[in-house]
Amino acid sequence: MKTVLLVTTVSGFVPQFEMNNVRLLQGMGYEVHYATNLKTPSYGTDNSRLEGTGIVCHQIDFERSPYTLKNLRVYRQLKLLMENNRFSLVHCHTPMGGAMARLAAHMTHTKPVIYTAHGFHFYKGAPFKNWLLYFSMERFFSRWTDVQICINQEDYQRAVKSFHAKKVVYLAGVGIPLAQFENGFSSPKGEQREEQELQKQVQKEKKELALPDNKTVLLSVGELIPRKNHALLLRALAKTKNRDFVYLICGHGELEEELKALTQKLGLEKQVFFMGYQTDIAKFYRMADAFLFPSLQEGLPMAMMEAMAEGLPILASNIRGNRDLLAHDPAALLSPKREDEWTAALDRWMLHFDVLRKRQNNRQHIEAYDSHFVTEKMAHIYKEVLGSIIDTNT
Repeated sequence: MKTVLLVTTVSGFVPQFEMNNVRLLQGMGYEVHYATNLKTPSYGTDNSRLEGTGIVCHQIDFERSPYTLKNLRVYRQLKLLMENNRFSLVHCHTPMGGAMARLAAHMTHTKPVIYTAHGFHFYKGAPFKNWLLYFSMERFFSRWTDVQICINQEDYQRAVKSFHAKKVVYLAGVGIPLAQFENGFSSPKGEQREEQELQKQVQKEKKELALPDNKTVLLSVGELIPRKNHALLLRALAKTKNRDFVYLICGHGELEEELKALTQKLGLEKQVFFMGYQTDIAKFYRMADAFLFPSLQEGLPMAMMEAMAEGLPILASNIRGNRDLLAHDPAALLSPKREDEWTAALDRWMLHFDVLRKRQNNRQHIEAYDSHFVTEKMAHIYKEVLGSIIDTNT
């Protein structure tokens, strides 16, 4: 059996973002192995989504921090895994997953190696320490990289200019299955349905969550971590003139209790609802009137791509990745550090979401990110490297 190895720091990454690639490799006749920390699923609360996939899992004691000596153990575990298996390909993701996997692959002469950067930790406006550590680390390990994949234009241009990978490729993220989003409404099978039927479904779903029918529904999707910048948006919402809204936050994370306490302090406890991690996120896009995304750092955000596919109007922070997706509507991009900008924009928006939906036309602009196109390009990359063909940058 021919085998390939996927490497990520946390185990939820592959079932969340990489199953199309898993199916591609399995369809090419490869057994897919997965090296990750199964004790930290991160995306979701367990590893149940890996069951029945045919993926062979290996526990690696990954740490997200590059500052710990525990990474020596990670390196030894990966090296032993590669020595005991003759992998035809290593495809690594996440900063520490990428660094440790490329080091181990180099030391065991395991090739070829693909590294997908889902947003470098250095970017325009990033702290100096990020540049000092992560830029130096990524540039060094790029010399042991056959294909460097970048998912936004800022990262791609920097990798082409500054790194040593044999080939640098731009890919439109992990793709989004647009067939599941018909006429601006999510549909698990992608079938066409009458708007009246859809509205009945929305009303039913709102009732199940005890949400009022006559309130504007604002939505954010993302982990409750500092990078997602939820606190800024809560403070901005507390200052809006029109308080006739409910705000749903889907996700879990280390800041949950802190953000709930801030909600209480701001007097928003009857308007802000923490929905936790959701496996059926589609129904929340159906219920929403608008999508808010104040992140400080992104690669190419899947949640925002889904909101665009739903046809929702969006306010997002003016950062790398978000700019790629909302280049057609620069007015929707706001400073990730100025809550007054967000308050003013929300005040302008609150009564005009139908107009905004037509003006932004987000559904049309997300079509280039359809998973069909991404999968086709990824299939070409896999076939190319597995055939040991490396050419110039494309």
